[in-house]
Amino acid sequence: MKHALKWLLAIGMVGLFAANTGTGNVQAAKATRTVTDLTGAKVTVPNKVNRVADLWHANNQVVLLLGGQKKLVATTPMIQKQPWFAQVYPGIKKVTAPYNGTDLQVEELVKTKPDVVLASDAPTVAKAKEANIPAVNVMYQDFNGLQKSVTTTAKVLGGNAPKVAAKYNKELKGNISYVQKKVAKAKKPTVLHIVSTADLLKVDGTQSIVNEWIKNAGGKNALTQKGNMIETTMEQVVKANPDVIIIGQTTTTAARQALKNDSRFAQLKAVKNNKVYGNPQGTFPWDRYSAEEALQVLWAGKLLHPKALANVDMVKETKAFYNKYYNYKLTTTEAKQILAGENPKA
Repeated sequence: MKHALKWLLAIGMVGLFAANTGTGNVQAAKATRTVTDLTGAKVTVPNKVNRVADLWHANNQVVLLLGGQKKLVATTPMIQKQPWFAQVYPGIKKVTAPYNGTDLQVEELVKTKPDVVLASDAPTVAKAKEANIPAVNVMYQDFNGLQKSVTTTAKVLGGNAPKVAAKYNKELKGNISYVQKKVAKAKKPTVLHIVSTADLLKVDGTQSIVNEWIKNAGGKNALTQKGNMIETTMEQVVKANPDVIIIGQTTTTAARQALKNDSRFAQLKAVKNNKVYGNPQGTFPWDRYSAEEALQVLWAGKLLHPKALANVDMVKETKAFYNKYYNYKLTTTEAKQILAGENPKA
């Protein structure tokens, strides 16, 4: 009888060990999940992501849009210098920016103990992998890519983020469709988009997200050169003689002053007719790699075709967007400052 009891006890212990081991395996399997990034790479990330190192300037704003800003443990110096980002989320000033100039300091990154890195280029992904940190590339070049980037970032963050991403993507597509229908029969003015006043010959050509919103807004890129943030020549600009010029990272007042003071540009049609504008800048510049592209297409459509989009109130739209996605109530003055490309008042 004693031997039988010992045998049963032994079997019970083996069964218990097997059960525990099996449970452990199930838990281990559930501890991670796979996310496909925008290059098609499959990346294994923790099931629950609490600490995010976002090493792409623009994507920090997507994290903010999705409500994941408190998960940020590493960011970039550029984001820390974005006045409206800090206005909406002051906590960004306390987040580590592990860079020495433009060089990523991997040791400093590791100290932040991120669960995952969000990146925009292969070298950053490679450095993160070398440090045994899963890295997800979320870089894009068009509106379809923007939607995928928002969806992928939401999958990484988890929680309520995927629902917010779906709502945002629906709004983005809705705004694009609305503007396209309103301007479908209108004459298309030619538009030159200059990156900033720092280099007036650095522009955005075709096959870029800038070109896409110009087209969606009922305009036509004044240049035929392909690419994002490319160098052009004054001869090409003069030959194009655009109807409208939009300059990023500046105000309309400063943009007009810069071109009127430059003898190369002063005789252009757009400059003479005061059809020069600074691009709005919010938590990130609206014109490129920004979730606020959903507002950009409305703004550009109204700029190029004011009569067709007379019912669009950009102050109202901007205030609604910030309230909905950032839980930040812009004043009318603040909304006007963003639309004018101005920084918040100190």
